[in-house]
Amino acid sequence: MLLLTVIVIGLAAGWVAHVLVGRGRHNDWTVDLIVGLAGSLLAGLVVSVIAGDGVRLRLSGLLGSIAGAVILLSIWELVSPPPSRATHRGGSGKRRR
Repeated sequence: MLLLTVIVIGLAAGWVAHVLVGRGRHNDWTVDLIVGLAGSLLAGLVVSVIAGDGVRLRLSGLLGSIAGAVILLSIWELVSPPPSRATHRGGSGKRRR
């Protein structure tokens, strides 16, 4: 149950980070989950311990998780290639009349 809770919180933190940072980009749930989990582990745990909450699920840890995910997603956006403008619609690429 704890693992499922961690995944859900990580995905939520990644999604919030995507909403704040990823304007104009396609929502990639894998990236959101990775930056959310990493942000939760890095910043969420540190902020929660500094605030004196330990490893309990508190608001300070959630805000730290979101802040960590925003930082990591910003770094990800800087190092990843820009999205292509061409969209794939399927088929052979020929126009139908």
